[in-house]
Amino acid sequence: MQGSKPIQKTVPFSKLQIEKLEKEYPTPFHIYDEEAIRAGSRRLYKAFSWVTTTDGKAGGFKNYFAVKALPNPYILRLLYEEGMGADCSSLPELLLADAVGIKGEEIMFTSNDTPAEEFIQAKKLGAIINIDDITHLDFLEKTAGIPKLLCFRYNPGDDYSHGNPIIGNPSEAKYGLTHDQILRAYTTAQQKGATRFGLHAMIVSNQRDEEILADAARLLFSLAVEIHEKTGIRVEFINLGGGIGIPYSPVDHQVDIEDYARRVHGHYKEIIVKNGLAPIRIVMESGRAVTGPYGYLVSRVRHVAKKHRDYVGLDACMANLMRPALYGAYHHITVLGKEDRPLDHVYDVTGSLCENNDKFAVQRILPEISSGDLMVIHDTGAHGYAMGFNYNGKLRSAEFLMQNGGTFKLIRRAETANDYFATLDFEGSDFSGLARNKATSPPQVGNKK
Repeated sequence: MQGSKPIQKTVPFSKLQIEKLEKEYPTPFHIYDEEAIRAGSRRLYKAFSWVTTTDGKAGGFKNYFAVKALPNPYILRLLYEEGMGADCSSLPELLLADAVGIKGEEIMFTSNDTPAEEFIQAKKLGAIINIDDITHLDFLEKTAGIPKLLCFRYNPGDDYSHGNPIIGNPSEAKYGLTHDQILRAYTTAQQKGATRFGLHAMIVSNQRDEEILADAARLLFSLAVEIHEKTGIRVEFINLGGGIGIPYSPVDHQVDIEDYARRVHGHYKEIIVKNGLAPIRIVMESGRAVTGPYGYLVSRVRHVAKKHRDYVGLDACMANLMRPALYGAYHHITVLGKEDRPLDHVYDVTGSLCENNDKFAVQRILPEISSGDLMVIHDTGAHGYAMGFNYNGKLRSAEFLMQNGGTFKLIRRAETANDYFATLDFEGSDFSGLARNKATSPPQVGNKK
């Protein structure tokens, strides 16, 4: 990994723009920068433009955007326009991709503990089904039938040493087939009628070292050669997974996509080309690196409390962004209008959830904070809104797409109490009036007379 200078974390909007927006849409809310997402997507495709199709033509690279990172149809459509497919892991994600117009082999269905209805829907849509366990092959055959094209997910176990806290060491992970299983799986699938094959592994997550990222490609290229030598099967694409990380902290190394692509190309020539298996298409399922750096959670400071520590309490909570509480993850914070103030105060930045780990930052050095300040939490464009929940009765926020340098398009409204109660049918109780904005007293919940 090459050294790099600290990144200057800035926001693409002004305090004035946010104050204007929140007159109609109260904080908190997420904002995604469309222009930056498109520019990053084009850079990724350009870096891998050396990949050819199976008939030797240009354009053999595709990123299947991990829908779980940011499951919003406006985002999926934007990325589809940039040439991306969808990596889905559930029935709703399959339906979301289909609704956007992503069809057939532009969908990769990568799941685990998969129910029959999801295999059936994936096959109906013509999606590439990525098998996670060798027993799923018989289950797929019985429930949906074996498609002509199948992919298998590989878990190298202790043969690969670059695990990390998010995904764990491969030998401890629940995903994928072992070495012996995957060789057997290709032969079995061929006997059951499959004629086209892919190979996949997702063995690093949020990895920012180009050499380690490329080493995962080397591992898969070598396995593809072994599969061909031992089974006679030639895979037509290799899915490198979605492990490209992003620099959440200003001092983190930022992945050089061009350098990563060059390293992968080197392994490709040394292993795939040298063994006479070229061309093989290269795909990946990057989500975090595609949208993560271009999302921002905007929140107002409600209270500043001085106890054993100084606390900044926001109107957002871990229902809006779970990563800091779940992983202890760092997310940078900008205080709008105070960017040039001295960093001379130390705070825990918290939400209002009744959980002590509902914190966006612990002992963070910031400018002096006052009630009413606007805070922007960076890098929430992946696994931010998507990991939201309703514990403690918390409601998830709105999402905006920032277009043309300052136009904000609402792409998901904020939840209301009506949404929270919509699935309840409690002895005839009427919850319909609970979300009235002009209520002056707590609603009385009771049975209808």
